[in-house]
This record gives sequence, structure tokens and C-alpha cells, in this order.
Amino acid sequence: MKREYIEPFFATLAAANPHPQSELEYTTVFELLAAVLLSAQATDVGVNKATRKLFPVANTPQAILALGLEGLEAHIKTIGLFRSKAKHLMETCRILVERHGGEVPRSREALEALPGVGRKTANVVLNVAFGEPTMAVDTHIFRVGNRTGLAPGKTPLAVELQLMKRVPAAYAVDSHHWLILLGRYVCLARKPQCHRCSVAAYCDFKPKTTG
Repeated sequence: MKREYIEPFFATLAAANPHPQSELEYTTVFELLAAVLLSAQATDVGVNKATRKLFPVANTPQAILALGLEGLEAHIKTIGLFRSKAKHLMETCRILVERHGGEVPRSREALEALPGVGRKTANVVLNVAFGEPTMAVDTHIFRVGNRTGLAPGKTPLAVELQLMKRVPAAYAVDSHHWLILLGRYVCLARKPQCHRCSVAAYCDFKPKTTG
């Protein structure tokens, strides 16, 4: 993607969705962390279905620990890999209580030290909860970054670093939401919907689909 296309690319996405939000449902920073941890290799819809039952019962580290592993598993068993995710979430809750006073830490190092929390999850929490201009590269952003030519890279980290360099500062905080939504609903993996893409004019992908 040509450098002069980047500004109008994001301006177009921003005009269509000025205040993008995560599609995960949460009301606290801990709920967000738990939901993102549970969302690995799962859909936001599936995670929301489970957390709508879990969070009214237990939505703090202390409450999750009190629920116990079997109790937690019972609430999230509809999510893929629920047993390993339950173990990670329980251990994360223990560390939050023992080392962080039950609060979600704001540093990348502390977040990535939590079981089941990798760079992508840490980036989501830092961005969505704390408003930091991080870039959580999932499969959608990886695809969009490469296909559009905005941020080509062979690994998620390479795409992330490219995006951090190329996204204008004015769009940095919200950019990962726009790119995820573009990849999730328009720039589809098997059949990109170029004919209804608002930013197709700035994209490197050829040939464009017609419908």
C-alpha cells in the first residue's frame, strides 16, 4: 500500500465507525482479561455465550478461585479447549490475588507473565482497557495487513511492528478494531468481499472480486 493511501484508508474506516468497540462483552478490566483469555481459537460469540453465565456468578479473581476448577469448567465447557483455558484462568486469578492485589496489572511484562496470556492478549488489554496504542494481531489483522499491503509480514509480530510504524498516530488507538472488523466481515479469508469494501481503492489486492 502506498504511503499516501494510508491516511485516507483509515479516515474512511473511521468515518464509517467513529467509536469502534470490542465484540467481547465485559464490564470490568478483569472481565475483559478473562474473556480474551477464553477467546483463543474461539469466536467472540461463543465466548460471550459462556461469560453471560459465568460473570454474574464470578467476575473477580477471588470469585473465580472460590468457584473452583470444576465449577469454572462447568460454566465454560461450551468453549473449545475449555479444560486448559480453565486451568490457565484459575492460575491467572491466583497470581492476580497473590501478586497484584486482585487487580489486572497495566504493564506488558506483568500481563505476559500470566498463564494463558501471550502478546496478543496483553495487547488487547492494554489497548481496550487502558487506551494504549497497541496492535493485537489475530488471524484477521494478519490477513488484512498482508493482503492490503498495509503491513506485510511473515509472522504476527512482523505485521504488528509494521503496523506500529505505518498507522498514523491519530488512528493508533482504534486501528486494531477497524482492521479486525474489516477482516471479520469484509476481507474474508476465502472470498474477500471487495465489491462492498469501503477501502478497496487503497488496497494492493489483485484481482478485486466482483461479487
